[in-house]
Amino acid sequence: MMTDTQTLTRYKAWADELFLSVVSTVPDAELVAPRPIVFGSLIRTLNHSLAMDYVWQCHLLGKPHGLTSRNPEHCPGIHELVASQLELDQWYVDYAAALDESALDQVVEFEFIGGGVGRMSRRDILLHVVNHTTYHRGHAAGILYYLNVFPPTTDLPVYLQQQQQR
Repeated sequence: MMTDTQTLTRYKAWADELFLSVVSTVPDAELVAPRPIVFGSLIRTLNHSLAMDYVWQCHLLGKPHGLTSRNPEHCPGIHELVASQLELDQWYVDYAAALDESALDQVVEFEFIGGGVGRMSRRDILLHVVNHTTYHRGHAAGILYYLNVFPPTTDLPVYLQQQQQR
């Protein structure tokens, strides 16, 4: 039986792969075009999610991430971004699979990019990573609809149903 964190990290990997397969068909000019969204464009929104996944990975590993902004200056092209995101998603799937209940409950101390010390359990960090990406995937989906590109359905119940059918 899978733990909730194993299910959620696998869900995130599935949803990201499905969603990014559609986003990667959008012309580069539309990916970088200024949008009325907090990170300024579709690709920068996706890059924010990738960068924050990396930051939380570093927190879980107890190593410095080196980022000073939640909107990093460097933003890769879509194909590099997709490859990096899928690789990092697989890391989270493997990481969650390796943790037992006591490890999930361990508290990790870290420093927020904006300043201040935080403390969260590994379980809560993994939950946040999944939830955070879902939030920004919604922002990106809104832009896709504006472009008349219809994003795939990436709801958790759809993923769970597909897994039951396997």
